[in-house]
Amino acid sequence: MIETLTPRTRPTLQVGDSGSFTKTITERDVYEFAWASGDVNPMHMDEEYARHTRFEHRIAHGILSAGIISAVLGCEIPGVGCIFVELHIKFFKPVFIGDTVTATATVMEIINPKRVRLLVACVNQKGEDVAMGNAVVVPPSETRIIS
Repeated sequence: MIETLTPRTRPTLQVGDSGSFTKTITERDVYEFAWASGDVNPMHMDEEYARHTRFEHRIAHGILSAGIISAVLGCEIPGVGCIFVELHIKFFKPVFIGDTVTATATVMEIINPKRVRLLVACVNQKGEDVAMGNAVVVPPSETRIIS
């Protein structure tokens, strides 16, 4: 809910500040993402097909993990009013349906008065690195939450 969001403006951010968001990936998430994005690769959609791949089961879209990173940036750090402008990411392990993914973002650098670089990472419920990279955001200069 919007009233629980704590917006951070550029002047309030410091190197080392961090936030996180955790989500369990459901079959519904995978199907809805597939239909929304148009990526209906059978690796994501068809268990029989996926059984014959190196993963042996359907996997979630890699970019769905990036979406969880987006949730951290837009809702936690910096939060409300943040504009996500750049993402460099490497995927290490697949995310399976039923996995719980925790995305974290940590302020690494104040690039200039308007842009901030954050280390972003996703781990699964086993503590294994799923994805890691960095993101550049434009935090709001002021934030107003409308109730």
